[in-house]
Amino acid sequence: MRTVRPIRAFSDNYIWLLEADDGRVVVVDPGDADPVADELSSRQLTLSAILVTHHHFDHTGGVAELATAWGCPVYGPANPAIAAITHPVAAGDQVEVLNYRFEVIAVPGHTLDHIAYFEAGEEPLLFCGDTLFAGGCGRVFEGTYPMMFESLQRLAMLPDETRVYCAHEYTRANLAFAKAVEPHNAELAERIARVDELRDDGQPTVPSLLATELATNPFMRCSQTSVMQGLAASGRPADGAPEDCFAELRQWKDNFR
Repeated sequence: MRTVRPIRAFSDNYIWLLEADDGRVVVVDPGDADPVADELSSRQLTLSAILVTHHHFDHTGGVAELATAWGCPVYGPANPAIAAITHPVAAGDQVEVLNYRFEVIAVPGHTLDHIAYFEAGEEPLLFCGDTLFAGGCGRVFEGTYPMMFESLQRLAMLPDETRVYCAHEYTRANLAFAKAVEPHNAELAERIARVDELRDDGQPTVPSLLATELATNPFMRCSQTSVMQGLAASGRPADGAPEDCFAELRQWKDNFR
């Protein structure tokens, strides 16, 4: 049996813990070592490996301390800014940890070094850092809008049943923006109601399903007429190619309140 659990960090980060039956675990994007160390100690778990998606400190701040304490390998992008990486990986590489076999997917845009980890199979898994969020996507900091659009399109081609493990609890705010874009999307309205129930109960809203993102996340729906109509209603250009639509959406979201 394989289990994936969230470890909360900072105000809204999730560090993902992948657990095997024998107590060995892998963590993804440990921005803070303390909550991970507490989980390992309280449950007598053994840290076997660390996966990193990109160089931002809230994803890497705890890597060196944990790797030193446990002597475990660290997989991640070949970026000197992440000094603790022992196994640099790039698009197309395979990462085998515990009983998982991940394919590395390059998803630049949020950062230039950003990668995601995907495992196919009966229950596909995607650890996508800050590229694809539940109901949204990451800001474009180091890349370009076309680059980020292409990265999201790459993820959109994965199986609909893929469970999407993003790194932040941004869903409520993301869906508020999605509603402004597509006010008549019935599936979106249902999703907002479910998310409100979860958050009111203090529960995570992730992982989500890729099929849900394709139906309700405007950044995954840039070719849909309803999204273009939402852009037009906001006074933004809406007659360009899907990548132009994405750029307009991302700039709108950057300033959305």
